[in-house]
Order: sequence, then C-alpha cells, then structure tokens
Amino acid sequence: MKSYIHVLSDFFKMHKARTMTFSVGLFLIIMLVLSCLLTTGIFREQQTTLAQQYIQTIKYRNLVIDLGNGLKTSAQSTLPAVGKGPFPGGLHVHGSGAHDKNETLGYVHKSGGQPPKPFWQIDQYLSERGFAVLRYDKRGIGANKTILNSNVWGNLTTNQLKQDAEKALSVFIQQPEVDPKKITLIGHSEGTIIVPRVAIENTTKVENIVLMGTVAQNFRDIIRLQNVDEPLLFAKQILDLDHDGILSLSEVASRINGSSADAATKEAVNSLIEKDNKTGQYVWHPGLDVDKDGTVNSDKELKPLLVNTFESLAPFPTGKCTALEPCRTWIKSVLALQPNLSVIGNLSSTNILILNGENDSQTPVQQAFFCSKD
Repeated sequence: MKSYIHVLSDFFKMHKARTMTFSVGLFLIIMLVLSCLLTTGIFREQQTTLAQQYIQTIKYRNLVIDLGNGLKTSAQSTLPAVGKGPFPGGLHVHGSGAHDKNETLGYVHKSGGQPPKPFWQIDQYLSERGFAVLRYDKRGIGANKTILNSNVWGNLTTNQLKQDAEKALSVFIQQPEVDPKKITLIGHSEGTIIVPRVAIENTTKVENIVLMGTVAQNFRDIIRLQNVDEPLLFAKQILDLDHDGILSLSEVASRINGSSADAATKEAVNSLIEKDNKTGQYVWHPGLDVDKDGTVNSDKELKPLLVNTFESLAPFPTGKCTALEPCRTWIKSVLALQPNLSVIGNLSSTNILILNGENDSQTPVQQAFFCSKD
C-alpha cells in the first residue's frame, strides 16, 4: 500500500492541473492522493487505529457560519482523533435543492430505515484516514431538508451560494486542526458550478477541487434534460406498458400499486396523476388530458406541457418558496451564468479531479468528458 500511494502521488505531481475522469467507486481512494499529505506515520497510525475498534478515530465540532445580513447556518467539522495535525482539509458544496449539511437523500422518519447521507458518510471515511472535513447547511435550510426561512430559500441565487462557500472556507481554514495550505473543495452537481468559481478567486487557499456529477455546459441544457427529456423518456419506456405512445390511468397507477416501486417511479407517477378527494379514483393532473379522452398522448399532450412548463418556469414560485426543488430566483440566476466549462478552463494552478457515474441521469457522464478535454 505504501508504494502504491507514492506511485500515485508522483503521477499527480507530473500531471499538475490536468483534469481526469474516474469512476465514482474510486473517489474515496483518490481523495487521499489529491492532497498528497498522508505521511507514512499517519497512515501507520490509522492502520493501528482501524485494527483497534475501541479507540476513537473521529471527533466532531459543531460550528455556526455567519453568512452576513443577520443570516447564519449550522456546520459540522469531522476531524481525525489520532495523528499529528494540522491535517489536509476538504470542504463540501451541495447539489441543487434543499440540502442539509449531510446532503440527506430523502426524509428522516420516526421509525424505519434512515436515508443515505453521502456527505456524512464520505467524511467518516476521510477523517479516519487523516483528513479534516467541513459540511454546512445550505442557507435557509435545516436538518432533514427542512426549509427554515422561506424568504431566504425563495430568493436564493448562485452568487449567494458562492459567497456562502467562501464564508465556510474562511471559517474552515481557521480551525487549528486544518492545514490552510492543503484545502480541497468537493462540489456535487450544482456544487460543481460553485467550486471552480470559488477556487479561481481563492488560488492561495484552494489547492485541489473535486467535481462529482459535473455540469460543464450552460445549466439551461441540464435543466431541460431533467425536466423535459428524461420525464418524457421515462413515461414512454417505463410507464407506457404496451409502448403505444398513449398513457392510460390504469397503466400509470399500476406502477405504484404494491411496495416494489422505486423512488424514481413513484415520483414520475405522482407528477402525472393524483387521487380525487371525492371519489378516491386516480385522475390526471390538470393540463395533461387536453382532449378529455381519459388518456394522455406522450408526444402530443405530455411533451408540450413539459416544454411549456420549462420555458415559462411556471413551477418555480417567486418570493416565499416552500418547494424543496430550486425556486424561480435561483433558476434565473443559474441560467445567466457563463458556461462552467469556460471557468474550469481558467484554473491553471489547481488540481482537478472529475467523478461521474456512467449511468448518472441528472448530470450525464458526457458533461465530465467535456471538462476533461478542456
């Protein structure tokens, strides 16, 4: 293992500031390489610690980040409990939507299994191996995807998110366990737009960036993919059981009868049909069954509605916003941004690692390839 780490370390030194695309499965290993800071001593100590489970390997510190204008947000740093610091640091920046510090996927219920918390899980792994990591709640959002302030959330912009990440970075590098010269920014999805913009204006603070689920081109193309192309494809291939281009209420409803339907299927079905409060029967959402024949033609009725909704930004309310998805103000701000590819191309002194799942439907792997060619 020692020689493996050194070989990879030398490789990265030779390829400074080049972008590379790896499978997501390699992420947690390669993060160790990016900082190039795991000394042989620390690694040996971690091996000993992992072999002795009764020894505490991680400690936590709860923090409050002042975002300005009287707005604050909660944060938590995950720190190695053994080894001699200061340690290389990693700062998470969320994907789009109402995300808490752990980027909790789903809801925490009083009973039943807990939803995945990828940021928290990544931090456990990294801190056990000599990294200090910080994650924070998105502005206006609290634990379990709770909207704490609908005005703040409803008027969120990408520039505010960039400023929030910079505030978090400043707090993070002031922690005594953190090496301020060895900082990696870890952006996921929307975070891949924020992270390069933070790095390019903080070159003395940021050594590496990691882009997970990368956005390369204009975000408008990604939003259309997510809100028009993919829902239409899902309706045709999954919900339309006989593949005749016509959706019936019975076809759509049958996909959520029973307990086998996955979250994506349930979300797709719920976006099309609902139960009538009086009859208890399923009915189409308003605007779908245009010709009132009881069915929905995928190309003639569903597609035009999806396109019109996307073009008008109709589902994104102004001002107060209680939707967990991005609100209208955020959408307008992100559509006005310079394509991310242009920003990434100007990062001449920063190491960049690009990670994308080959089956990622929200940020297709082609986006990562665009960046790797830059």
